[in-house]
Amino acid sequence: SDSKYENWENYMLWYGMDDDKAREETIEPQIHIITAASKEQMTLVHQLPWRAGAQAEYTVRMDGEFHPIPQALFKTARTSWQANKRADWMHKFDEKGLLCEQHLPVKGKPHVLRYWRSLVSANEIMVNVHLYEVDASGQEKEVIHTIRYFQRIPFKEKWTAAAAQFFSGMDVAENLKTCVSWMRKAKARGADLVVLPENSNRDRQYFVDGKPSKKKAHEMSETLDGEFVKGLCDTCAELGLWAVVGVDLKGHPPATAYIAQLLIRPDGEIEGVHKKHVLWDYEYTLFEPGDDPYQVFDTELGRLGLLVCADGIVPEAARVMSLMGAQVLLNSLNSRGPDEMRVHIPLRALENGVWHVASNAVGNPNNMGLLWPWTGGSQICDPLGNRVVASEEHDDMVIGEVRPFEAELKRGVWTEDIFAQRRPELYGVLTKPLDVVPCAPMYGPAAEVLPFPGPASVKVAMMQLSRTHTRLCTEWMTKRQVSYAARRGALVGVLPELWCFARGEVDKDPKAAADYSASMLQTMLDAARENSIHLCFTLVEQETATSNKLFHTAYLVGPGGVVMKYRKAHLGRSEKAWATPGDALAEIVLHPTDWASAEAGEMAATERASENRFHLVSVTRLDCPGKLGSQTTLAGEYIGGEPIPLMRHPQGVWARHNVEEQILVDLLRRQAHCKMMGDHLDVLKKRFPSLYGACVAPGGSLFTWRNTTKVRPGDYRDELAVVRGALGRKRKYTVMAPPEVHDSTAG
Repeated sequence: SDSKYENWENYMLWYGMDDDKAREETIEPQIHIITAASKEQMTLVHQLPWRAGAQAEYTVRMDGEFHPIPQALFKTARTSWQANKRADWMHKFDEKGLLCEQHLPVKGKPHVLRYWRSLVSANEIMVNVHLYEVDASGQEKEVIHTIRYFQRIPFKEKWTAAAAQFFSGMDVAENLKTCVSWMRKAKARGADLVVLPENSNRDRQYFVDGKPSKKKAHEMSETLDGEFVKGLCDTCAELGLWAVVGVDLKGHPPATAYIAQLLIRPDGEIEGVHKKHVLWDYEYTLFEPGDDPYQVFDTELGRLGLLVCADGIVPEAARVMSLMGAQVLLNSLNSRGPDEMRVHIPLRALENGVWHVASNAVGNPNNMGLLWPWTGGSQICDPLGNRVVASEEHDDMVIGEVRPFEAELKRGVWTEDIFAQRRPELYGVLTKPLDVVPCAPMYGPAAEVLPFPGPASVKVAMMQLSRTHTRLCTEWMTKRQVSYAARRGALVGVLPELWCFARGEVDKDPKAAADYSASMLQTMLDAARENSIHLCFTLVEQETATSNKLFHTAYLVGPGGVVMKYRKAHLGRSEKAWATPGDALAEIVLHPTDWASAEAGEMAATERASENRFHLVSVTRLDCPGKLGSQTTLAGEYIGGEPIPLMRHPQGVWARHNVEEQILVDLLRRQAHCKMMGDHLDVLKKRFPSLYGACVAPGGSLFTWRNTTKVRPGDYRDELAVVRGALGRKRKYTVMAPPEVHDSTAG
């Protein structure tokens, strides 16, 4: 039911809502997914996507008896459920249809709410709502009558997505023709949904006397009822096609504009609008960032989440929407950065176990100003990182099959269930105000005098080696590596994850591994003291001599002993059999590792350094499954005038795979104290902590499909040919005549 109402706004006003809240409630969509039904009872999933993606499964019994209303519905109650102090309802069939009755004390008087569901056709349910005031004698007087309609639309268990890429010039009418042309091409190739780039409406020549002008950006942006958007909507209705399109939209005059993304339905209605939260550098001089809560959109294509370009260069937007139940992320980009296609887009799919359909602009016909091209690379990425990618140089379109409910599996390369591995109780810092988090003194460009004391640079040795044929040889080689690093001037040496064990040795006998680790820890303490160096490595730690608890622990030791240790909080697939997860997160970015896949190094480690602007020293085993060498990803200090790829994509230092070697890197502390990715974009300060509540919510409380029901779409196939738009255009909202006052017998 997507805002198909008669008189509903007056119904909301009667409950005491102000005009704005009443209108919001009136146009709020609502979805009922019937998963099992008989004459005696019905089980359904109830979705309220505007309320943090709320959904709940419950069963109603059509037996004429009062039963408790599911508590999940009261969490987001606004009107009748909120007023129902008894918190119960009754359902039964009568001559009008399926009746639901509730008893409500409203405005100090008893009331009865009755609504009947009946089939208008095989594809539409009408909900006839009557609210009665009950006097002392039991007589009822109708005070509100309203109607709501629900349209029947079956899930698509698999569907075809398209991502088209092109460049939009200054002629808006021509750009509309270009968009329509790609929409037609997508439909001709069987697409159910097509994603088009950010600012598909026009190139952003919003300058006056060579300076960016917010006033001109406002003047040249579109409106939702303007010709450009109307043309898109009409084409969707003509083709029966979903479309996601980036459009610069007018805000309040005279000088407010937003970078927006429209989700348009196959009947030509706008399902949703997302205003870009994180802007790319220069965009802050032209647009205002949106700050609306993230949304998921419940459709026959699954739960959809919207993000625009730089929304995806930080991790929180994609993570929050995924935690809200999004199965498919839809991304419109206008990026000149090759990091989008190589890192951000595939990684947001991989780390959240969701689909990601992304469209980027491509090429650059301009011969003045900034000549760097938009980099294309539009792609469709599945939850495991498999993808189809478009050209990086010319207009193109990729087509791929999307199976949205595979996103509920949350499988990853390193774990069976990504979301089960989360530790929301440790993520509280994400939701703290920007000015109180520990990194607050580091916002902006690096200061002349850094806020935290220390040397100007730190030399770190990546000591890449692994267990050899004997423990004695492994220890001897380790000591030689430590001595060599110290003689080269290194202050810190980093060794791979569990480097002193053969692959599978810890899994086979964790207790024996812990015993050897205790001995090896002393060996490393001695080596640090003898060579006046700090060393970072991981071992198996036994909590106490009498405890059976084992941890996978990272140590930082120095000449004076153990400086700090970190018990791994997010365990991998094999570690779960023997290790206990730690209960704290460390601030250390020395990273002993064992790359499980190429993406772990080339995407994930690179991204972590980029989105946080810190140095990340990752040292891997020689025999790592990912077949990568160790790498140090540098924070980089923005000084102005860098080529665009160097502004965005951190530089690195790499060792070769499966070669014992030692790479010495000199890490400048100033770089990690600069959080700027351009003149205006501070990737840490431009966050929205108030919107990240889902990140710290307990896993079981999230409104994900798998938390809600065990039913899968394949369990209840709908063979009827029911399609969106079968009823024609969306019903128009109307206001009904005031109800006639009459008496009736209660019940």
